[in-house]
Amino acid sequence: MTPNNFATVRDILRYAITSFNTEKLFFGHGTNNAFDEAAYLILHTLKLPLDQLEPFLDARLLQGEIDNLLRIIMRRTEDRVPAAYITNEAWLGGYRFFVDERVIVPRSFIAELIPEHFSPWVQDPAQVANILDVCTGSGCLPILLADAFPQAHVDAVDISAEALQVARRNVDDYELGDRINLVESDLYTKLPARKYDLIISNPPYVNSDSMSKLPKEYLQEPQIALAGGKDGMDLVRKIVKGAAQRLTPNGVLIVEIGNERAYAEAAFPELELTWVTTSAGDDMVFLLTADQLQHLA
Repeated sequence: MTPNNFATVRDILRYAITSFNTEKLFFGHGTNNAFDEAAYLILHTLKLPLDQLEPFLDARLLQGEIDNLLRIIMRRTEDRVPAAYITNEAWLGGYRFFVDERVIVPRSFIAELIPEHFSPWVQDPAQVANILDVCTGSGCLPILLADAFPQAHVDAVDISAEALQVARRNVDDYELGDRINLVESDLYTKLPARKYDLIISNPPYVNSDSMSKLPKEYLQEPQIALAGGKDGMDLVRKIVKGAAQRLTPNGVLIVEIGNERAYAEAAFPELELTWVTTSAGDDMVFLLTADQLQHLA
């Protein structure tokens, strides 16, 4: 089909869905199917409301718009570029974030827990004074945390200076620079000497066997933000051990480990991990209290 055969949004939408399904694209960066992905890319490119496809389906397109849309469909199908990198935006917890290839596309089950203030483990959200986000990437979780805990100061750590450039843009977009401190650091090494009521982390946790089988879309992301070593727990071990010295007496540590529950339990046989329920089940995020970590301090 040539560009001259396209006339309306409906034409492009149908073509995009067929192309995405034919090429067997992987959907895991904001949508989970070809229709939603195609609709999002088309609406975003045409600068139309993202929740209003129907009114525009039979709108006729200019030739320049058709050419631009076909280029984007080609980037998605031939180069397997995630949609978020094409549009330079990602959504998490109802918040919009700028993203590019310097950071992984925001996705975290921890975001689901923030509006409830990690209840019942955090008993009084108003008393949470200091929060730490380890492996912050785009800075999405600190922004959600700063909104949910308006009394808290948030330190956000990442080893990647490039990732922190993206995080700085997002923090500035939300005008939270006075409450979120971005720190270039290998985990805890360059942090200020303070204790935290809450430490959260969505670290690299993909085990080496799974890394070798990742879809092409994930290979577009910074591999340092995904690879967690042979069992996926290389950084998780360090995060847990370091938290013992960084938590306040009533503090809690919350770590996302994706599909690696078996490896996490094997890595910490002496700890009784609390598995927090998320939309994906009870095996994606674990929690530990300061009391449980005392013997590691």
